[in-house]
Amino acid sequence: MTNFPTDGQEPASELSGDRRFELLVNAVTDYAIYLLDTQGRVASWNSGAQRFKGYCADEIIGRHFSLFYTPEDRASGLPARALRAAAEEGKFEQEGWRVRKDGTRFWTSVVIDPVRDAAGCLIGYAKVTRDITDKLQAAQALHASEQRFRLLVQGVRDYAIYMLDPDGNVSNWNAGAALIKGYSADEVIGTHFSRFYTEEDRAAGEPARAIATALSDGKYETESWRVRKDGTRFRASVLIDPIHDETGTLIGFAKVTRDLTERWKAQQEVQSAREALAQSQKMEAIGRLTGGVAHDFNNLLTVIRASADLLARPDLPEEKRQRYLQAISETAERAAHLTGQLLAFARRQPLRPEQFDVAARLRGMGQLIQTTLGSPISVQYEIDDQVGAVEADPNQFETAILNMAINARDAMPAGGALRIGAKRVDGVPALRRHAAVKGPFVGVWIEDNGTGIDDATLLRIFEPFFTTKDINKGTGLGLSQVYGFAKQSGGDIAVDSMVGRGTRFTLYLPRLHSFYEELIPPIAEPEPATIQRRVLLVEDNEAVGGFARSLLEELGQQVTWATGGEQALRILEERRDAFDLVFSDVVMPGMNGVDLGREVRRRWPDLPIVLTSGYSHVLAEEGSHGFDLLQKPYTVDGLLGVIRGKAGG
Repeated sequence: MTNFPTDGQEPASELSGDRRFELLVNAVTDYAIYLLDTQGRVASWNSGAQRFKGYCADEIIGRHFSLFYTPEDRASGLPARALRAAAEEGKFEQEGWRVRKDGTRFWTSVVIDPVRDAAGCLIGYAKVTRDITDKLQAAQALHASEQRFRLLVQGVRDYAIYMLDPDGNVSNWNAGAALIKGYSADEVIGTHFSRFYTEEDRAAGEPARAIATALSDGKYETESWRVRKDGTRFRASVLIDPIHDETGTLIGFAKVTRDLTERWKAQQEVQSAREALAQSQKMEAIGRLTGGVAHDFNNLLTVIRASADLLARPDLPEEKRQRYLQAISETAERAAHLTGQLLAFARRQPLRPEQFDVAARLRGMGQLIQTTLGSPISVQYEIDDQVGAVEADPNQFETAILNMAINARDAMPAGGALRIGAKRVDGVPALRRHAAVKGPFVGVWIEDNGTGIDDATLLRIFEPFFTTKDINKGTGLGLSQVYGFAKQSGGDIAVDSMVGRGTRFTLYLPRLHSFYEELIPPIAEPEPATIQRRVLLVEDNEAVGGFARSLLEELGQQVTWATGGEQALRILEERRDAFDLVFSDVVMPGMNGVDLGREVRRRWPDLPIVLTSGYSHVLAEEGSHGFDLLQKPYTVDGLLGVIRGKAGG
């Protein structure tokens, strides 16, 4: 095999089998393939051997193959052991360093097979060597990378990073896991990861659900409580990812856990501080509200009490008697208005929504606004006649407009200009930490060129009884009424202000998609004369019930008084035909007025019923349910209107 002809002068068809084999071996350049005699001397040499080792055939044939070994391997007797192993065991196979002619080393895969004759006698060795230095370098690089990664994972102390086998048993453990969970690697490797869960989570099957979720969704992520070795709990952020090999077979799970206990505690402390602040602000507002209500109502009660005392004098002239009666009536109206403002701020005022055209309503208020503001203030209107209609309480709407106008007037003590406008808008901007709202709205704005409002005051202008005005110059409820009306009507109120430049309030109300307004006013029917009607009065309060009964009888009505809804139903069951009208309070123990009305409507649909209330959470939250409502405190005219309106039964 030493000097194989390569010039192709001998036809291949004339070559013997041995000759063909020699040519084949010599053509292999990726492997060193050669023969050794029984003593280990090189007997043949192919082109692959020459390329790997650097020797040509003339230089190496006849020399011992130990020449290719490193000095340390020769010193240890490795060449002789390799031949002996091949002869005795039938093959010697090994990877190791070998030396080229130029002294450089390369990593090889070596196979030595014994060669025997037909009689089985050893006649030499066949040796195949392959240069796998690239493979060694790749393996070394992979090992170094794995080692660096292992050191990286082991060095992480803020995260527990470890592996689970497909059954959920811990297969490795890093320093972070030991620090966070308290277990050493020897204590935890081979045990199931469910040991880190709380008892209630294990009972609920959370560990199995976590594994199933990781497999189905490709990831399981949560934040919950986990348990340390000492039994203490910690707040953990948990991530579990499935790991598959190159064939797609599941080989385990990677699990990363972080201790969030300190962050969680900090969040709880912040939340507690916020709640404490909110409670403090709430108590401050309640205190201010209570003080304001007491102050204003004591003023009103003073007028009523003093007028009542004076009316008790037998020698009081008629002129003064009428004056004091008028004072009591006017004071009662002021008290009712104050109560309405309070309920509007709390969004508890039962509204009576109607559909109305905003532009027409604003223009109709022109004279009232001008009279309220006075001549030093000029009013300009920028109202889009096509602004559209809304569904809201028109009286509360007008009150809100007047309250904003009065607020603007007070901001211009030396006079100024007020602009009132209305236009269509496509939504409400983000206000007071609330997200923006899309949709059709009407924006009614009132803008002054007065003193403006500073940032600190802007944060409180909608609080009840908060005012920057002098004592007895305002109740502090005007803007809170606007706020309450806007929120209860499905809208909002925005304010923009600059100190020294002025303020602009914008009231947003949902716009109706369609609106039909009767152009021809209805013909007013002549007011009927007072007719005696049979009224079933339902009122649980003895003082109010006695007064209402006397008032109705004074107006010529025939009254039967029931002190509760259940009693009223029993009376109706016995003598339904004895009544033309049921007039019931709303807030009563047991069956309330709304429930009574529903039952009356179900059983006697032809019997009219009117409800009355100063305030009811049932009406505020759910409306009047289709029943007519007479607001307390009511007047004689209001009560007469109820009787006349229901006179026909």
